[in-house]
Amino acid sequence: MLLLRHLRRRRGGFRAPPPCRDLRAAPFVDAKVKWVRDRGLDHAVEKEKHLRPLHALKNLLLNPSLEGSPIPSSLLLSAIAERSDELRLPFRAIRFIRKYPSAFLEQAAAPSSEAFRRPHILPTPELIRIHEEEQLVYQSCRGETADRLLRLLMLTPFKRLSLSVIDRLRWDLGLPHDYARSLLPEYPDYFQIVGGGGGGRGSGSLDLELVCWNKELAVSSMERQAMKTGGYRKGDPLSFPMQFPRGFDLEKKVRRWVEDWQRLPYLSPYEDAGRCVNPASDLAEKWTVGVLHELLHLLVGKKAERDDLLLLGECVGLRPGFKRALVHHPGIFYQSNKIKAHTILLREGYKRDLLVEKHPLMGLRFQYIHLMRQSAAMDAATAPGHGDRRRTRKTDGVAAAEFVREGSSEDGDEEDDAEEEDDDDEELCSSEDEDGSRGLHGVVN
Repeated sequence: MLLLRHLRRRRGGFRAPPPCRDLRAAPFVDAKVKWVRDRGLDHAVEKEKHLRPLHALKNLLLNPSLEGSPIPSSLLLSAIAERSDELRLPFRAIRFIRKYPSAFLEQAAAPSSEAFRRPHILPTPELIRIHEEEQLVYQSCRGETADRLLRLLMLTPFKRLSLSVIDRLRWDLGLPHDYARSLLPEYPDYFQIVGGGGGGRGSGSLDLELVCWNKELAVSSMERQAMKTGGYRKGDPLSFPMQFPRGFDLEKKVRRWVEDWQRLPYLSPYEDAGRCVNPASDLAEKWTVGVLHELLHLLVGKKAERDDLLLLGECVGLRPGFKRALVHHPGIFYQSNKIKAHTILLREGYKRDLLVEKHPLMGLRFQYIHLMRQSAAMDAATAPGHGDRRRTRKTDGVAAAEFVREGSSEDGDEEDDAEEEDDDDEELCSSEDEDGSRGLHGVVN
C-alpha cells in the first residue's frame, strides 16, 4: 500500500518515480523453460519470406531519382546487382528477378541506344498498381504514423533517436522510404532533425529530437486497454495478456511466481519510474517487459527481428541483460527462427498467423505476398515434366513453385530450410544457455 500511495503522488503533473530500494528482490527460479514451436506464429513470419527485398527493389525501380535508367521506372540489371547487399537480396539479382515474373519484367536489348543493349528491369503493371495504392495509404495514415514515431521518441531517455536507427527500423515502423522529406517536415511541433549527440551511432550522425512532450500520447497500450474497462489509476497492477502454444506447460513453482509477478504494480514505460527501482527486482523486470511490450505495439506488424529489437532496447535505455526478459516470458513474447532470422513476435497481437488488428499497410503487404505467390503459380503451371527448358529457368520454376508450401526449400543458392531451421534451433538454445536466459527468471546483474 505504501508503494501504491507513492506511485499515485503527483509532482509537476507527472507521477513521481518509486524510491530506489530493494523491492521484491528477484528470487532465482531453478527451472528450464522448454522452447515450444508455435506453428501459427512461425507461419506469420514465413509467409513474408522475400517480401522485404522485393519491396526494396520495387522502391528502387519506382524512385524517380534513379540514375542509369534508360526509360522511366526501369533500371539496369548491373545497377541492381551492385545494390544486392543494400536490397538484402537472398541470392543473385537475376535469379531473384526471374523468380517473381508477376512483379518484374526483364527487358531484352534494343538497338536504339547503348543503354538498351544491356538488360534492364521494369515493374509489372500490377506491381505499379499496388505501389500507387500504398502511397495513398502512407498519405492517409500520416497522422497515425507521426503519433507512433512521437511515442517512440518519448520512450527514449534523451528524447531523441539517431536517424540511422530509424532507417533500420523503417520497415517495422511503417515509414515511407522518403519519410525524412515527406513526413517529418509536416510535423514541426512533434520533432526536429538535429546534430548527433544523444542516441546517435557515431560522430557526424543526425538525430530526430522530440520538440514537445505530448501527455495525451504518453499512454501505453496496456493503460489504454485498462481504461476501456474503467477504474484504472496510475500504478495499479496490470496483468500482461499471456498465451501459450499447445503442448506448453509451466512448472507449478514457476506458474506461482508468474501469478505473483503479474500482481505487481504496472509502471508506465513513458515514465522513468522503472529506472529508479532495484535492477535485481521483479518490479524492474516488469517495467522492462512493459517497455518491450510497448515497443512491439508501436510496430505495424507487432514483430521485429531480434537484433533490431535489441538495438531499440538499448536506445530506449534498458539495462544490459534485458534480452533475458524475452525468454523469461514465453506467454508474452515468441521467438521464431524462420526465414534465416530470429524474429520476436508479440503473442497478443496475433490469432494463429493473422494479426488481430491489421494496420492498413499490412493489408498492402499481403497484396505483395499474393503477387509473389502468383509468380509461383505461373512457374508451376508452365513447368514441363520434361523437355528442353533451360536448366536455370527450370531451377527457378521449381523453387518458385515450392514457395507456396510452408517449409519449402530453395535449391542452388540456398540451403535446405529444414536443416537450416534445426541449426537455428540449436543456435538459439546454445546462445540462450550461454547467457543464462533459458531459466525463466534469474537475478539481473
